[in-house]
Amino acid sequence: MDLGLSGKRALVAGSSRGLGYAVASQLVREGCRVVINGRNAETLAQVSQQMAQEAGNPVIPLAGDLTEASTPAKIVQQAAEALGGLDILVTNSGGPPSGQFESMDDQAWYGALELNFLSHMRLIRAALPYLRQSETPSVLTITSYSVKQPIPFLVLSNSVRAATVGLTKTLALELGKEGIRFNSILPAWTETERVKELMEYRARARGTSMEEEMSKQANDSPLGRMGKPEEFANVATFLVSPAASYVTGVMLPVDGGMYKGML
Repeated sequence: MDLGLSGKRALVAGSSRGLGYAVASQLVREGCRVVINGRNAETLAQVSQQMAQEAGNPVIPLAGDLTEASTPAKIVQQAAEALGGLDILVTNSGGPPSGQFESMDDQAWYGALELNFLSHMRLIRAALPYLRQSETPSVLTITSYSVKQPIPFLVLSNSVRAATVGLTKTLALELGKEGIRFNSILPAWTETERVKELMEYRARARGTSMEEEMSKQANDSPLGRMGKPEEFANVATFLVSPAASYVTGVMLPVDGGMYKGML
């Protein structure tokens, strides 16, 4: 299937590693012109070179901390100027600290809001003028299946990511008449650096090993394993593509069946 992505202009936030990296890399392979983002300029430059070599197309790095209020608008503007517009926005960020409710003070909650909600909102707000000029505008927010099924030791993520899902659905309804599509992917446990960090936290909290926790979590999937970043990226790439032109307002778990609910 031709996804119709050749020549499309995309900004993928939080893409120096993990799921963001996988999505950006797949978009480049599909022929998109891609801007990637991360906090560390040196790391991002190395990542962009590696990604470009693997995919055979140039990648533009734009460093910036999206938890700083003014940064999302700057990144969007610079991306649009570098690409000559914007067709696709993928909002993504790392996760907040692990821990249980009573261990979190106000500062931890404010930090989670900046990282996992306000960064998404500010990116979308800044991108709308450019997306309105696109023939195939699409926004994808990367959240977590924890918005449907809370994950132990992740009270910040469980709570705050739900706000991003609410925003995504609301904008799908508000801006659908303008042809702008909004969807969210709710990943479960995928083999990324972030997941390894979470498993290490669990192991310390439970007095086990990271390997035990990884195995236990993998067995929670009917498929008996965690997902691979490229499996997530394949779904994300389809959702933002013109091939998914009648898909909007969808909150799609990519979880190997780990979510046990019916809706």
